[in-house]
Amino acid sequence: MKPLNKETALKVQRPERIIQFGEGNFLRAFVDWIIFNMDEKTDFNSSVVVVQPIEKGMVDMLNKQDCLYHVNLQGLDNGQPVNSLTRIDVISRALNPYTQNDEFMKLAEQPEMRFVISNTTEAGIAFDPACKLDDAPASSYPGKLTQLLYHRFKTFNGDKTKGLIIFPCELIFLNGHKLKETIYQYIDLWNLGNDFKAWFEEACGVYATLVDRIVPGFPRKDIDAIKEKLQYDDNMVVQAEFFHLWVIEAPQEVAKEFPADKAGLNVLFVPSEAPYHERKVTLLNGPHTVLSPVAYLSGINIVRDACQHPVVGKFIHKVMFEELMETLNLPKDELEKFASDVLERFNNPFVDHAVTSIMLNSFPKYETRDLPGLKTYLQRKGELPKGLVLGLAAIITYYKGGKREDGAEIVPNDAPEIMQLLKDLWATGDIRKVAEGVLAQKSIWNEDLNAIPGLTDMVVADLKSIQEKGMLETVKSIL
Repeated sequence: MKPLNKETALKVQRPERIIQFGEGNFLRAFVDWIIFNMDEKTDFNSSVVVVQPIEKGMVDMLNKQDCLYHVNLQGLDNGQPVNSLTRIDVISRALNPYTQNDEFMKLAEQPEMRFVISNTTEAGIAFDPACKLDDAPASSYPGKLTQLLYHRFKTFNGDKTKGLIIFPCELIFLNGHKLKETIYQYIDLWNLGNDFKAWFEEACGVYATLVDRIVPGFPRKDIDAIKEKLQYDDNMVVQAEFFHLWVIEAPQEVAKEFPADKAGLNVLFVPSEAPYHERKVTLLNGPHTVLSPVAYLSGINIVRDACQHPVVGKFIHKVMFEELMETLNLPKDELEKFASDVLERFNNPFVDHAVTSIMLNSFPKYETRDLPGLKTYLQRKGELPKGLVLGLAAIITYYKGGKREDGAEIVPNDAPEIMQLLKDLWATGDIRKVAEGVLAQKSIWNEDLNAIPGLTDMVVADLKSIQEKGMLETVKSIL
């Protein structure tokens, strides 16, 4: 078996036009895979310089392989299983700014540089007032980026054609807006002046993005078979699902410079990211939150098995297509396509997604992912959505503990105050008290849900039915 490097495998030289903060699995399986496809299928012709955003990271491992690695995509494409391996060669080099600060700052001096992409975790886009302009480097990601932008501004004497296009991929809503705000805080803190501020405003663009691809990461259990198949000793293989979506809130002139659509990729440039964020939370996270307790209490442990179950599968379909989809405002065909893609992802034959792994913090998840849909459905249809209400009753039942229909022990796990609340309520032996007590919890819902017409009675009826007939029979009764 050969080592993987540029002596043993072809590596195309391309101009360095992208600075990427982050060397982790997600960016390598998502952004760098997208750039590889753009290089292969369009005239994009760009390579990526990776910058390690924190002191300890993986750039040494990457450089050891000359930044070559394989992406293993697994999943379903129009119902057909996909299990592919692609060698990605778009990263030209990887830097650690904590030991190579001069080389890091010199990136700002390269005239062809055009894009900055980042994923520094949700905590990465934060203002740290302890950062100084002459730190080598600033500890925060926005601090490092501001240092780089200021150096570029000075190097090119404020030339407006040398601005950068910035796409943050951190998993926070309106990540671009947050990053931009934080850069302004550094401009003020470090007194970088109005000329630089104007250059940043006019020559650079910071755009909010929404990213969507499940990336399990390094394939520990499959790695020997993968290396055998590749005949390369690749220690940076990254596994990801086949599905991908990148929504970028930016004008069409930016889309022209980043021609992902021409490469046939699922990258959308849109005026507002908000409806796509809402679509993902509602049609992917929303069904997850209610299918998990319903499936678990029915004796099903894996998401895929729940989707394929003759009764629970129909429940999932009902919640997605008949209830939650009715609450969104995007075109119907777009929503149906997205929902079908979500079901295909839930059915991924390569991933055993345990329903219990989704059930931590179920009440707060229901509050953000399902409650808005429940209210909108009631408003639009004049009745409560039976599937979403049953999902809530299933969560309440799960926290009771005891035994499942198949005799397995139910061991709920959550925040101590939630566990105590449910223990005390179930100890009353009065199902109405249980329902009213949960729905009244302002610490969970920020309101008293008993005020929603008909909700308390419906939750009580579902709880009684689950106790008396079991979960599966209760599901059948609403289908």
